[in-house]
Amino acid sequence: MTGDAEPALLDVADLQVEFRTRNGLAQVLDSISFSLSRGETLGIVGESGCGKSMTALSIMGLVPQPPGRIAGGTIRFNGEDLVQASEARMREIRGNDISMIFQEPMTSLNPVYSIGNQIAETVMLHQGLSRKDAWDRAIEMLKAVHIPAPEKRVREYPHQLSGGMRQRAMIAMAVACQPRVLIADEPTTALDVTVQAQVFDLLYELRETTGTAIVLITHDMGAIAELADRVAVMYAGRMIESGSVEQILDSPQHPYTSRLIACVPHLEANPSLKRSVLAEIPGVVPALTELGAGCAFAPRCPERLPRCGSDKPRVRDVKSGHQASCWLLSQEEAV
Repeated sequence: MTGDAEPALLDVADLQVEFRTRNGLAQVLDSISFSLSRGETLGIVGESGCGKSMTALSIMGLVPQPPGRIAGGTIRFNGEDLVQASEARMREIRGNDISMIFQEPMTSLNPVYSIGNQIAETVMLHQGLSRKDAWDRAIEMLKAVHIPAPEKRVREYPHQLSGGMRQRAMIAMAVACQPRVLIADEPTTALDVTVQAQVFDLLYELRETTGTAIVLITHDMGAIAELADRVAVMYAGRMIESGSVEQILDSPQHPYTSRLIACVPHLEANPSLKRSVLAEIPGVVPALTELGAGCAFAPRCPERLPRCGSDKPRVRDVKSGHQASCWLLSQEEAV
């Protein structure tokens, strides 16, 4: 999927994650596979509860055990299988080689430490800098993410910053050690539209200047169109379609992908009406303890076939680099 020019920096193959719940065993991730090369951005999209964040936590080695566990598959970073890595080794990798921007900075930043101390601690731990050099790096990183008056802001606490500045501070902390992979999990949640655009511009700038590979988890299809090179669509813990951003946005092959794209607001044919047409996908994502043997989207799919409810569709190659998991593709092949 990454092409022949450069080997994959991050390669996830057949990843399976299970959680034990009061209602039984839930397969949170079911055979997830994707790869990522240096300087590439992979967008992961899907409704809440589809497994996007759990994919990120699995890569970071942060799946809570118990009740969860990685039941199968591999997560190879630069050839090393992180599933088999010790916790001590994962602590070396987290924040240094692979960093993550979490959804809500107020729950991720420590409220009793200044922003500067939190960034400095990261680079002291992973790169062995002195306290003075680490403090200088913290100021440098705040400047890099366009926080005004970084020499002042570095001494402030999270509650003293606006939502946009807190998110920028989170990004500064995540990239302070110049990670090779950056996972951005809904990085613009609860931010206003102008600040969202600034954060996405910042991620683009970081990728272009450092060559960092990015996994962008988002509901924002506009951000996917602007930032992503490839897209993976998830539903109920399964990856149901993947391909280049052009393939996914211009020629979606799975009914869920088509309807997800249709949910993006757009003006009616007569712009003078100035009304936005909103589409919706009826129903909800099923509970992971109640998934049947067939396609998880079948109960909500207006194009479902008789076999969709009983047989799990296999992944099919649509075009070079474009794959989808849907029985409708089998019907097309039979025509």
